[in-house]
Amino acid sequence: MESARKITDPFTQPLSSKQAILIYLRKAGQATAQALAKHLGISPQATRRHLKDLEAEGLIHHVAQPSGLGRPQHLYQLSPQGEAQFPASYDKFALGLLNTLAETLGSEQMGSLLQQQWQRKAQEYQAQMGSGSLAERLERLVQLRQAEGYMAEYYPYPANLAAPIAAEGSKHYVEQYVFVEHHCAIAQIAQRFPSICGHELEMFAAALPDCRVERLTWQVNGEHQCGYWIARA
Repeated sequence: MESARKITDPFTQPLSSKQAILIYLRKAGQATAQALAKHLGISPQATRRHLKDLEAEGLIHHVAQPSGLGRPQHLYQLSPQGEAQFPASYDKFALGLLNTLAETLGSEQMGSLLQQQWQRKAQEYQAQMGSGSLAERLERLVQLRQAEGYMAEYYPYPANLAAPIAAEGSKHYVEQYVFVEHHCAIAQIAQRFPSICGHELEMFAAALPDCRVERLTWQVNGEHQCGYWIARA
């Protein structure tokens, strides 16, 4: 099966049909299967097969747009994973900027600056999550983190497991979930400035003020993912 390998130089390297689709969507923002077929010069049937594969790989997704009295047409666009197929130097720039700030400000002021950043981010998350049930808010948080490049998901905390040690006690929790990030969007930065990820726990706790948040796993400690126990009494 033809795969959509990471795009390194789309202007000089031979392109597969899937890579050509990703590049077109990156430029156009969104497109129908018919428009893509015309651009690629291949049949609509072959184009739809490529689109189906790319959706299965998580590189694109579609939205349905009403089309008169007939069936709605699908508009395809890149997912965050699809966007990540294109070269970017954001990590290098951010890391260089943080190194310069650390050298200029000193550790104490640098810590204060990072604290202001996570507090601002917590306020943004809280406002965007709204005031629904914990499950509804976590669903929205997953969407927000995925849009930022994190491979996030959440699921119910197993009923047969006790609460994490730090949260043990007589309190009864009505809702308990595990929030997991399998991929860190700022992994290179976190290796140099682990305190950034250290503040993530505080950030989630501030964004969910009516909940208890405890860290379960942490990539900084060499674990495979970052995981949090999030519960509401």
